[in-house]
Amino acid sequence: MPVASVIDLFAGCGGMSQGFRQEGFEAALAVEWNLHAAATYAANFGEDHTYWGDIEALPTSDIPEADLVIGGPPCQGFSNLGSRDIEDPRNKLWKQYLRVVTAANPKIFVLENVERFRRSSEFELLLSEAAGGLLSEYKLHHGVLLAADYGVAQRRPRTIVIGSRIGDVRLPQPTHAKQPMLGLEMWETVRSRIEGYPAEPLTTSLPESTTKFFGQKVPGVFKSEDLHLGRNPQPRSLLRYDAIPPGGGRFDLPDDLLPACWANKASGTTDVMGRMKWDAPSLTIRTEFFKPEKGQYLHPQWEREDSTARVNRPITHLEAARLQDFPESYVWCGSKIEIARQIGNAVPVGLAAAVARHIKQYL
Repeated sequence: MPVASVIDLFAGCGGMSQGFRQEGFEAALAVEWNLHAAATYAANFGEDHTYWGDIEALPTSDIPEADLVIGGPPCQGFSNLGSRDIEDPRNKLWKQYLRVVTAANPKIFVLENVERFRRSSEFELLLSEAAGGLLSEYKLHHGVLLAADYGVAQRRPRTIVIGSRIGDVRLPQPTHAKQPMLGLEMWETVRSRIEGYPAEPLTTSLPESTTKFFGQKVPGVFKSEDLHLGRNPQPRSLLRYDAIPPGGGRFDLPDDLLPACWANKASGTTDVMGRMKWDAPSLTIRTEFFKPEKGQYLHPQWEREDSTARVNRPITHLEAARLQDFPESYVWCGSKIEIARQIGNAVPVGLAAAVARHIKQYL
């Protein structure tokens, strides 16, 4: 069977491409404007087919034909655009996505985005193009998939749209479930991804290393073990961490440890200053997973009766990457903050692989 080719738009550090590669697909072109993310992609997949720059500047003549186009154009704030006009300047990225699909003429395209995408004007624009515009050859199916239902140790919802001109390609069915169900495996857990990594990271800094991609010097290339980075929290922060049990959050803090902003707000987000559970998936890994005040990012190790058996720190970059299903062999470029953004913005590799595995049967 010939190897199917893939164009990855808005590729980031390559989470979606990695999932498709694991299922035997071959990258034909990747487009990414952020230098550090593009460098990470190139370090793992090769620089020869990686286009670093604004997709608008990509010559149409450089777009190869491919079996698939994958990726998700960033939405401009999900504003109410009023008219569904592809020429509206606020739809530049959508216009470019459609330009590439038109030029590459893929059998199938896969579009991913945040959960609320299906309530956006950009989504309405997509449907209108499929109804009688540039995508009229394609039959669309769409829905919100929970990454945990496809073998990822993370409860991360993503909108997935599959457009096909070679038949009726629906969304993949779940392979995992929270409760025992016939034919389905149980959800993967935080333990399955990060147990065994040192409780106390040995460093707070990346190694001193630079390399060149696209003629530009960037930090890296870093191995996965280089990403097991600690922080230097204040003593009061450590007291707060110590008070949070698995599954808990800011409402578990005693009054004397509450910051004023939380003490004066009895309701609101519940997962901030939260601690993960060993035997459940994590919540969504966002770009600031190294800040416990931003979500449920405290390490899951905590014993009620033994305060010495507690790991009072947020997860490391390495642990976040593993919860996003990046393999330990993956390498990285950029500063600590840049790499954190790459990890948090990526499509979970396991979810991408599940979609790729499903699509493969139609090719």
